[in-house]
Amino acid sequence: MARSPIVDLYGRPIEYDQLTEDVAAPRVTGVRQVWHPSVAGGLTPGRLAALLQAAAEGDARDYLTLAEEMEERDLHYASVLGTRKLALAGLNIRVEAATDDPEDVRRADVLREVVESPEFGEVQTDLTDALGKGYSVAEIIWDRSGKEWVPQRFEWRDPRFFMFDRETGQELRLLDEADMINGVALAPYKFIVHRPRLRSGLPIRGGLARLAAVGYMCKAWTWKDWMGFADIYGIPMRVGRYGPNASKEDIGILMSAVANLGSDAAAVIPDSMRIDFTQAANVAGAGEFFKGLAEWWDKQMSKAIVGQTMSTDDGSSMAQAKVHNEVRLDLLEADAKAESNTLNRMFVRPFCDLNFAPGRRYPRLIIDVPQPENLELLIKALSAFVPLGLRVEQSVIRDKLGLPEPAEGAEILGKPTEPGPSGVTTATNREQPGAPVGAPDIVDNQVKTLASAASASMNDMVDVIRELLDSVSSLEEFRDRLVETYPNMSGDQLASAMAEGMAAASLAGRYDVIRGI
Repeated sequence: MARSPIVDLYGRPIEYDQLTEDVAAPRVTGVRQVWHPSVAGGLTPGRLAALLQAAAEGDARDYLTLAEEMEERDLHYASVLGTRKLALAGLNIRVEAATDDPEDVRRADVLREVVESPEFGEVQTDLTDALGKGYSVAEIIWDRSGKEWVPQRFEWRDPRFFMFDRETGQELRLLDEADMINGVALAPYKFIVHRPRLRSGLPIRGGLARLAAVGYMCKAWTWKDWMGFADIYGIPMRVGRYGPNASKEDIGILMSAVANLGSDAAAVIPDSMRIDFTQAANVAGAGEFFKGLAEWWDKQMSKAIVGQTMSTDDGSSMAQAKVHNEVRLDLLEADAKAESNTLNRMFVRPFCDLNFAPGRRYPRLIIDVPQPENLELLIKALSAFVPLGLRVEQSVIRDKLGLPEPAEGAEILGKPTEPGPSGVTTATNREQPGAPVGAPDIVDNQVKTLASAASASMNDMVDVIRELLDSVSSLEEFRDRLVETYPNMSGDQLASAMAEGMAAASLAGRYDVIRGI
């Protein structure tokens, strides 16, 4: 095979021939088959303990099969685990250049084109399978038909096609006929192996399925007993009565009628026979026991997987939901950081090494977690500080509020003003030239005048503070020096401007009273 001078993180040279091949594809025969016998059916404590111990010792096939079946059979486990997976898979990916150098920016742009492809979004979803099972593997099928090495596709590979080395339990190896016992090393730059590191230790013991397995087994028993209870006590008892002279044929007819009432709700019997419906005993408490046990295990799963029960099992107020959203946000940020690290290490580096000259830093791939905004607080802050001179870009505020840029010529909301001569209220519109403008607001004029008069004095004071801040080495020294410097600052001009502003405001208020406003 053709080898490259490029080596991976472990110093292994790249084999170009393997990059474009399916190395870990399933086969009809051999050790990588897609068909596996069920494990969840008839699961007992002894069987569960045995398969968990076998997984910890290197044979994880049954454990991985159980983890897959749990998602298929347990509605609650599938729901909460799916919630955590989809929350991570739905996040946007951002690519940052290593520096502002044109070459680094160019490399980031090339990588960004790949990341924005639909195939990359699919592998982002496939990697979330590691949350339940402890690890997830995607094989990169590279395409070299053009000028650059680009991923033709990403193939998710069944985790049962792999095993951890028996020496350390940390190195993932591919099951292959070439080494049936130890497997073979993964080809460099061919696989993306995601380990979310939910806990320290052996990767195979770090999946959420291992935490939920006991709860799944106990709840499966609870469901079985509950359904058996419902089958016995959920419908009235049907009792057929026959006389002393009834023949065997008559008894058979009555027995068939009683049985048919359970399914057909219809029966035909002679006049000499009758069927009574006897109410079941009052066993409501027993039914609640099974229900309570199943709900208790559901809550334990919710705590383990999404970190809370408020939004999954219990009703909640808006204030409570905000608190619990913050808890889930911590988990989401950790999941996003772990997957970002995996993609940077196992995709960004190979992509750049194959396509660009060495010696430069790699661009960074970041999975963004949007932070919740307190829009009410933001609006109050803008209302208070913008009139005082705070400059804020409209595009930034529109993005935070989710408002698009107004189209040219569109009717725009504006600040209402006094009615005009015709009695029609007009609105201030600074974005459309020629729009009707009402009388100038006297408060706005006074604020602008005060800001202009005080700007020189304020600038002098700010310059003194800035020079002081540049000359100190700690906040404590800055505090002490500021106390010493403050008496020497000249505030006469600022005080004069403030006095004039207060006088003008008083006169404006008197004027409004006279006008009857």
